[in-house]
Amino acid sequence: MTTPEVWAPQARRVESLTDGTRKQLAPRGDGWWHAEEPLEHGESYAFSLDAGRPLPDPRSRWQPDGVHGASRALDHAAFEWSDRSWRGIAREDLILYELHVGTFTPFGTFAAIEDKLDHLLDLGITAVELMPIAEFPGSRGWGYDGVDLYAPHHSYGEPGDLKRFVDRCHARGLAVIIDVVYNHLGPDGNYLAEFGPYFTDRYGTPWGSAVNLDGPDSEPVRDFFIENALMWMRDYHFDGIRLDAVHAIFDASAVHFLEELKARAEELERILDRRLLVIAESDLNDPRVVLPRARGGYGLDAQWSDDFHHALHAVITGERTGYYADFGAIGQIAKALQHAFVYDGVYSAYRRRRHGRSTEGLTGHAFLGYIQNHDQVGNRALGERLTALVSGDLGKVAAALVLTSPFIPLIFQGEEWGATSPFNYFTDHNRELGAAVSRGRKREFAAFGWPEEQIPDPQDEATFVRSKLNWSELEDPIHADLFEWYRRLITLRKSVPELCDGRMDLVRTEIDEVARWLLVRRGSITLACNFSEHDVVVPVRADERRTEVLTSALKPPESVT
Repeated sequence: MTTPEVWAPQARRVESLTDGTRKQLAPRGDGWWHAEEPLEHGESYAFSLDAGRPLPDPRSRWQPDGVHGASRALDHAAFEWSDRSWRGIAREDLILYELHVGTFTPFGTFAAIEDKLDHLLDLGITAVELMPIAEFPGSRGWGYDGVDLYAPHHSYGEPGDLKRFVDRCHARGLAVIIDVVYNHLGPDGNYLAEFGPYFTDRYGTPWGSAVNLDGPDSEPVRDFFIENALMWMRDYHFDGIRLDAVHAIFDASAVHFLEELKARAEELERILDRRLLVIAESDLNDPRVVLPRARGGYGLDAQWSDDFHHALHAVITGERTGYYADFGAIGQIAKALQHAFVYDGVYSAYRRRRHGRSTEGLTGHAFLGYIQNHDQVGNRALGERLTALVSGDLGKVAAALVLTSPFIPLIFQGEEWGATSPFNYFTDHNRELGAAVSRGRKREFAAFGWPEEQIPDPQDEATFVRSKLNWSELEDPIHADLFEWYRRLITLRKSVPELCDGRMDLVRTEIDEVARWLLVRRGSITLACNFSEHDVVVPVRADERRTEVLTSALKPPESVT
């Protein structure tokens, strides 16, 4: 049962609206108001501040009619879990698979993903990472403009469907991580500012007002977001969270929001007796995010490492525009494998300043390695995947480097079979906001020389439909061969201890920028990569025990014993 309560420190009167009946909430102190009677599971309600219009509950657990509709009471205790023996997955055993619920299957629901669990298990995946699923406007979108952060998006299914999905993943040995967005909220359906000082003009983000985490009345705001993270892990049994763009989470407090969130997650971890992970995305190349709190860091478990992606992408594609201007040397791939950050305090021509800091003393398990993800694919003008940019064999080279790296590997949906469907940016905003988004998208890429008529319209439903995976491609021998290559690499990673130890300090590399080859040695494994357009000779020692060698970007991979 749900007892309505809400933080509204500036209101003089707060009422709940249920079935057309208004009931006044009682002030509890510190700006909180609460109802005297609980609501039954499934009962609809809304709040009214000072006799104003009905508003959804800021902590609504269920928004079946979207961001502007009434909230619905949810009894979390009503669901029967079967994963009582589940204890989570250790960080070093993670092989992550990022997916978008709406485009991963033709049906685009939580329930539909369950039919693909055999595929993920056959591949060797150990953890699924869902792109944001908190209630956002419309019926389709990436989810980074969510506004009802406590409610699963209605078009993906009901809250019980999400719980059933997580429960069945755990039954199959798969962990599940959820992507959350705490640096801003979307503009459509965002009613938080009417309830209290959730936002501040002291800082700014590229996507909207910054969250008030360190100003007056910020304690309930901090709790709102921290409790949201805990809810996903406690009530939905998620094994962790991935925090979007923490460089846009501004907090000058002595105890940073990220540090407090991690500490609270550790408390919950002890209560649940289950491993809980907190992973961040940051473009600052600042190891403070993952440094232990005893060393002055925030103590998060891991962070996305774009430098490894950028270094690898620039070499195999030849692209040098935007942030790729800082990359292109094979030696940068080698540096990333040994230090995670290529820019660790050195000058960045793209930023026109020094960037980053050394990762000395940190394990590779504190960083994620990938060659594709939703950003690096979807933020391109046409949403092209790597298969549209490079030869299949170069794609195999990239996959081998990711899956034998000292980092936590991440695969983006469909990457494992070379999916040809793009992953475009798509939205379903109201007419005014949607038109503005469409114009902005076209202007953004027109500035880089793309004809406007070639830029997919985010608001066009066809853009969303084109982004859905075509699972029949797995029946094609070329796609099946790439899937088998990924599967073999993951099997290799799991079977060789040196590939799972996270020891960046033990990675040994040799390079030839002119001949364009790279050798990577990790214990008993030697990886030979040819980035040139012709055969090359690389100095693999005769006395080395080579379990797997990728000998050419132009020829099929060979197994060498």
